Amino acid sequence: MKRKIYDSLLKWKQSPRRKPLILEGARQVGKSWILKEFGRNEYKNLAYISCENEPLAPALFTDYNIDRIIRGIEAITKTKIEPENTLIVLDEIQEVPNGLSALKYFCENRPDYHIAVAGSLLGITLHSGTSFPVGKTDFIKMYPMDFQEFLWAKKENVLDDLITSKDTELVSTLHTKYQDILREYFYVGGMPEVVSFYIETHDVNGVRDMQLRLLKAYKNDISKHAPPSQVERIQLVMNTLPAQLTKENKKFVYSAVRSGARASEFEVAIQWLVDAGLVHKVNRISKPELPLPFYEDFNAFKLFFLDCGLFGAMADTDASHVLLTDNIYTEYRGAFAESYILQQIAANHTDKVYYYSADNSRMEIDFLLKNNGAPLPVEVKAGINVKAKSLRLFCEKFGISRSVRFSMQPWIIQDSIVNIPLYAAYAFTDWLNIET
Repeated sequence: MKRKIYDSLLKWKQSPRRKPLILEGARQVGKSWILKEFGRNEYKNLAYISCENEPLAPALFTDYNIDRIIRGIEAITKTKIEPENTLIVLDEIQEVPNGLSALKYFCENRPDYHIAVAGSLLGITLHSGTSFPVGKTDFIKMYPMDFQEFLWAKKENVLDDLITSKDTELVSTLHTKYQDILREYFYVGGMPEVVSFYIETHDVNGVRDMQLRLLKAYKNDISKHAPPSQVERIQLVMNTLPAQLTKENKKFVYSAVRSGARASEFEVAIQWLVDAGLVHKVNRISKPELPLPFYEDFNAFKLFFLDCGLFGAMADTDASHVLLTDNIYTEYRGAFAESYILQQIAANHTDKVYYYSADNSRMEIDFLLKNNGAPLPVEVKAGINVKAKSLRLFCEKFGISRSVRFSMQPWIIQDSIVNIPLYAAYAFTDWLNIET
């Protein structure tokens, strides 16, 4: 399946300042597949090692002699490694922490070698105190498939072309078709194996079984890799995510995890989930002025699961409600739409995402980010009811001239608000600049 991260890998390969690459991302977002695909297509040779399954992998890094390491990789992979013509891939590198440290010496002593590493819990390893080659690596983060990639997988490239060309009139005439495919995406999500299975079989029950197995694998990772004192707390936080998002909370509520719980009890657990790539942590902002990090409130935040399809599996949503009716919108009060929008923003926008609320006011802005050198308020509406009183008052209060509302309405500009259909969210930065 076509993944847009491929272009980022090409830029990495072609960069004259290329360093060893660390590809981050949660389990099963497609890291191994894309590195193998990239190596086969763009290089003469691919030397791939799974450090989890290769018993000789630890012996490669008993020291940091690059020539010896290369000879070892050649012996294990039975592949002749030629600088510039071979992609070296060390997968599940977190199983061999010295392998991360070795990247420093590849960078300093043999920058002509093209080497990339990945791992399902690499984020945990990077934050665990392991000797890390600061400034000696390049980073790319990989996410589940966004809605654009879902369209590609379904061979609906023409529908994507209409969105990316900003043909709002023709897109609006095909609104029902886009809406139907968006419902599929809400249910299936963007985990590549699940998407591939659904497109081949259209078996929605099989999709749910795969999602539940993947969630079980995440829980097994928690039991296996998390500090023993934190395992129960991490699982409690993860299990409470659907309830947290479907309540009218202005922030994550610890007492919803366990009665009487305090922040200090769950801070480590939450950070573990963030570092594992399983959740997005969106902090509250107290004032919509640049630079936004100056106004970040670290004590108030919301947690979103990495994939809307897996979020639906956690919430035990019924396939018929998601695929055939609008009940999903009513029942979950927009939680699915917000999760979906954050998933699209995360995959297509590099700046950090925040939200806004005030303790002494009911005014709340779903997301806030920087765009074109200015704060951009974002409101998410799951259906066609697009009253935006809070958004308008917010823009008036803080003198903001441009905001975006995602909904099931077609594209339209209403004063300071640009309404963008939910299914065009992946191209929102382009749609913001459409001329009337």
